[in-house]
Amino acid sequence: MSKSRKIVQKTTNNLSRKKSDKIVKNITSNSERNIVSRFFGLLKLKITNVLQRRNNFIKRRPHRSFILTRRRDYKRQLEMTGYFAFTIEVSRLIWTKKWLFLRLILVFIVLVVIFGLMGRQDIYDQLYNTLDETAPESVFGGTFGGISKAGVILLTSVTSGLTPKMDSGQIIIASLLGLYIWLTTVWLLRKIVAGKRVILRDGLYNAGSPILPTMLTLLILLIQMVPGALAALVAGAAWQSGLIEGGAFSMLTSVALVLIIVLSLYWMVSTFLALVVVTLPGMYPLRAIAIAGDLVIGRRLRLMYRIIWMFLVIVSWWIVIMIPVILFDGWIKSIFSQISWMPTVPIFMLIMSIITIVWVCVYIYLLYRKVVDDGTAPS
Repeated sequence: MSKSRKIVQKTTNNLSRKKSDKIVKNITSNSERNIVSRFFGLLKLKITNVLQRRNNFIKRRPHRSFILTRRRDYKRQLEMTGYFAFTIEVSRLIWTKKWLFLRLILVFIVLVVIFGLMGRQDIYDQLYNTLDETAPESVFGGTFGGISKAGVILLTSVTSGLTPKMDSGQIIIASLLGLYIWLTTVWLLRKIVAGKRVILRDGLYNAGSPILPTMLTLLILLIQMVPGALAALVAGAAWQSGLIEGGAFSMLTSVALVLIIVLSLYWMVSTFLALVVVTLPGMYPLRAIAIAGDLVIGRRLRLMYRIIWMFLVIVSWWIVIMIPVILFDGWIKSIFSQISWMPTVPIFMLIMSIITIVWVCVYIYLLYRKVVDDGTAPS
């Protein structure tokens, strides 16, 4: 009896084991089928999303690569005032809130001085004396010799700077201060245009949240500058080495250089507006680039003219203000040598730099508002 019971129990165990193995096998095969079906389902969903995004992009952007776009497909209205009128509008906005922007400028001047980022007088004196000693007398002689000398000093000071070689920490601080001036100005402008009460303290405390997206957008802008910068660097090296001499070849090289720089600027137009779009709450850099690209469709060339005009206005202001300052500084210090230590030119250059950043920010923001308020969809 005991032996038969053992045989029955063994047979039952074998059947149970086979049945359980079969169940496990069925579960495994079902799970594998589910994984495969889920994978292909996700793949189909991804492909559908990509195709949908492509179709939406094609609807938003009428241009096609290597195909001439018809004027009816890209013509888009943009109602704006003239160049001088828009420049006056920008300056008028700053003037109406002059005490607010003046305090903003003073705050960042103090921060630049505290972190030791202001130009040094000894470097300026060295540049001034070097130019006196090395330049031929005929170059800066005559009626306009002093103006030409002041112009060369201004150009050299702007391009090479009056600060000693900065370490990595100072470079990071200078970059963050420049970004923070931009972000604070945009934050204040958004409140001013909305008609809300504006307090500088609130702008300084709250404007820094999108600093990382703004930094990434600025990095994209710098990448877009690479073609023009490389072309200028190569052309300058070729002219200095004598590889390109006068004549038709030099003229063609100059034309090609200008065209490459204009193409880089044409590419950068939407990114200038993206620097404002990216400051919106919850905005990502690539999304801001896409939105700005949609805004400038059919308007890019007109907006590029506005940005070129902005640079011309800035250059003219620097020439009109800084050249008399340099001339007056050299004249007064030649009479009173006791005040030769005063960093007059570095101080004015610092003030002009911060005012330039603020004015450019107001200009770009109002240009962005004109484009947004127009609301004309691409044809």
